[in-house]
Amino acid sequence: MTDIRIGGKTAGEWEAEFPLLQELISTREVLWLNSRYEAFESGNKQMSINESDIRDAEERLRRFARYIRKAFPETERSEGIIESRVVPIPSMKQALEAMADQTMDGRFLLKCDSHLPISGSIKARGGIYEVLKHAEDLLLQHRLLTVNDDYSVLARDYFRNFFARYSISVGSTGNLGLSIGIISAKLGFQVTVHMSSDAKQWKKDLLRSKGARVVEHSSDYSAAVEQGRRQAESDPDCYFIDDENSRHLFLGYSVAALRLQKQLEDLNITVDEDHPLFVYLPCGVGGGPGGVAFGLKWVYGNHVHCFFAEPTHSPCMLLGMMTGLHDNVSVQDFGIDNVTEADGLAVGRPSGFVGRTIEPFLSGIYTVNDDNLHQLLRGMADTENIRLEPSALAGVYGPIQLLTAPAGKQYLNRHALEDKLKNATHLAWATGGGMVPEVIMDEYYRKGLELSL
Repeated sequence: MTDIRIGGKTAGEWEAEFPLLQELISTREVLWLNSRYEAFESGNKQMSINESDIRDAEERLRRFARYIRKAFPETERSEGIIESRVVPIPSMKQALEAMADQTMDGRFLLKCDSHLPISGSIKARGGIYEVLKHAEDLLLQHRLLTVNDDYSVLARDYFRNFFARYSISVGSTGNLGLSIGIISAKLGFQVTVHMSSDAKQWKKDLLRSKGARVVEHSSDYSAAVEQGRRQAESDPDCYFIDDENSRHLFLGYSVAALRLQKQLEDLNITVDEDHPLFVYLPCGVGGGPGGVAFGLKWVYGNHVHCFFAEPTHSPCMLLGMMTGLHDNVSVQDFGIDNVTEADGLAVGRPSGFVGRTIEPFLSGIYTVNDDNLHQLLRGMADTENIRLEPSALAGVYGPIQLLTAPAGKQYLNRHALEDKLKNATHLAWATGGGMVPEVIMDEYYRKGLELSL
């Protein structure tokens, strides 16, 4: 393997430059600190996306709220706004302390994107937003709607028949496909979801029941994305949603930061220099966590510290950012198999767009093994009665890595945070699980229980 050239160097040369690579290749849990991290004020000057873009995305979602409310009755109480709760998890905090064998200062919260309406995962943010953006563009282009109209009219057959002239394609490990497939089919689009080999069967079945066409592939996520791209290239009326490079997906996720700001205020939680906010985000290709982290930096600046979480067998964003190769490297290049129970995070090659955009703002990335994900899954169910899929527990592991790993202590010292931990808030972003069939969730739970015995 040391003779294979990756980005102009052999694997051995990369390992000499970045000793942490040896731990990654051995699929051990690690915490990597981003050496390119900058103070937000200096890092944001060259960004192609800014706060006005985030607020524009939020306004677009509000325009569609009346349609969402009519098309999806489960959003009635939120008046068509797709949002999730923030909940304290004090009992799970105690479980994490037992797992780490040390006390942990600060308040622990869970952001329940696992139970977002319509598709039950964080992908309900970016995926649904991009479909709505495309639908609005078509309507404005054909002068069938103005931004001042009541968008609830889109539930009428006339508009469904209009959208039926167009198609949408996407490649997915599961959750993004669910969000795009469900909203696209509801609007009337002809939608095709290319699913990777690790996508769960129940997700494929659910998509088909909602009217989406599912194409199954025997290879991984990147190949599924490529098939979706090829489909769109051969059809001028087909719109491809590119999870690896989409600015619109990114902006849809970023709106979550504006909503979270209001939620924390309602909980009387202060975020400032003396009250730091640590946010832990499960990461697959990077769009969801990247968009959320980007929005959070615009809202809170240097007072928020964002960490991505990846499975030990799929550390693609860590690998891409550490080497600086971004999407020009995959975990398979270094002999890592990309096989994990955290199917939503089973991505071998990261988004170069996300990696380069978030590079100045991301504090670090850590990895977590599947056994710990299952034990955390059982613990969250037992202590807080919240049931999540394995991928969603990756964020919950964050405080253990930050507060116990040598690199975490180094980060806290470097940013003069140790004395502020008693006033800190640790927020784990739960990314999926709300639509997992009960029988499958029971299997996840049993596996966690067996590992804990």
